[in-house]
Amino acid sequence: MFIRRLKHNKGYTYIQVVDKSSGKYKVLKSFGSFKTVKQEKELIKLAENWMNKHTGKQELDFNNSTQAIEGILNNITSHKLIGIDLVLGKIFDEIGFSQIEDKLFKDLILYRLVYPRSKLKTAQYLSRFGGNKYTEDAIYRYMDKLHSTQKELVEQISYTHSKQVLGDDLQVVFYDVTTIYFEVDNEDELRKTGFSKEGKHQNPQIVLGLLIGKQGYPLAYEIFPGNQFEGHTMLPVVDAFKKKYNLQQLIIVADSGLMSNNNIEELISKNYEFILGARIKNETKKIKEKILSLKLNNGESKIIEKADLSLIITYSDDRAKKDRYNREKGFKKLEKRIKSGKLNKTHISNRGYNKYLCLDGDVKISIDKKKFEQDACWDGLKGYITNANLSKDEVIANYQHLWQIERAFRISKTDLKVRPIYHRLQRRIEAHICLNFVAYKVYKELERRLKDQKCGLSAEKVIDILQSIFQIEVYNPQQNEYIIRTLLLTDEHKSIAEIFNF
Repeated sequence: MFIRRLKHNKGYTYIQVVDKSSGKYKVLKSFGSFKTVKQEKELIKLAENWMNKHTGKQELDFNNSTQAIEGILNNITSHKLIGIDLVLGKIFDEIGFSQIEDKLFKDLILYRLVYPRSKLKTAQYLSRFGGNKYTEDAIYRYMDKLHSTQKELVEQISYTHSKQVLGDDLQVVFYDVTTIYFEVDNEDELRKTGFSKEGKHQNPQIVLGLLIGKQGYPLAYEIFPGNQFEGHTMLPVVDAFKKKYNLQQLIIVADSGLMSNNNIEELISKNYEFILGARIKNETKKIKEKILSLKLNNGESKIIEKADLSLIITYSDDRAKKDRYNREKGFKKLEKRIKSGKLNKTHISNRGYNKYLCLDGDVKISIDKKKFEQDACWDGLKGYITNANLSKDEVIANYQHLWQIERAFRISKTDLKVRPIYHRLQRRIEAHICLNFVAYKVYKELERRLKDQKCGLSAEKVIDILQSIFQIEVYNPQQNEYIIRTLLLTDEHKSIAEIFNF
């Protein structure tokens, strides 16, 4: 619809409102003819008012800036939070998770990164900002589907992408476990009370085993009953991973909590190479004497041969300072508890700093200060037990990557709020862990790309910024069309748009 000036052969010029949407000119309204400029302006104004009335929209008069702005605002038909899709959604797709075509799966992953709350609150958030209306029941039904059909595909996609990123570095894998508690009182076959790394010993829990590659890329996971000994979880996860992807050789890195004679024997029998944190204070008297006789300086390391294995010992001034601080802190805590009368003979054990306790007579408990002082000779020492065909420095360097798995658990528990779990059914518990596994994978890829671009922003900061990038849709009555614009209002918005090309 537009205004046309039509010249008559008698010299008059007519003002008409014409429609050409069908391909042919159709006169909708004629407003007469004019001879003077004043008459022309009057007729055009009449025509404009008529069009505004019949389109039901206010025309934007860009000669009046205030009116123009008000007109644009009045013609906004919708707004949507788009930054999450433009960045996290793009990463989700490029990793390969778009092979799972359920849109709800993608929404649950992306908004787990942004708004990790209960399924009910997730549904409300998706409706309010994502433009997608899901019921809580729909989310639970999907979780049942996810558990039964898509866990294997999720791990396959994650592995394929990690292999593309890490290449040969994927031969080195890192394993650790954590515990995740439930806000319930009763146990069942999966949720059991046990030793809790979060200090929630009274709550039923599950044990989560996680296998990652270098840089913290998640490869596989498994959940176990809450009373499962963590040392018995490693081999089932690693064996299944190796078999699934037909891998010929793996170097397994794990901390001292997973080191036991049985584990080492089984690793050797299955031809695995490994690097494990060593419990050097639990070694034989002969080995301990060798360790203490090394007299290492800051940054030095030595190898002690132990049958077919190598025991690598390192020393660090920083570690010594930390060990001394922790030892003294534990000592003071024991002193305080003795004075309060809260300790009894049941607390005397070889566990933690309780090893400094001793009985005087039948009832009096005191601290063995001599034993406390003797322990100072171990400050700063760290051991690694290995059979890997690597140099001493390579063994130490690989073990130092193990902090990435600790960080993975920390991110999952704090940023993604994987705990506590409120689900009751085992299939939904497993689906909940699966969603967090995928969300963490997207998080790590975001982190990697930001590092490659040297943008100076953390993944947490970018996720926060993405929640302020909106898209609006504005109706243009003159052209009878809708205009969509992404609002990049700050320098941070523009920087992220440049990095991710939107």
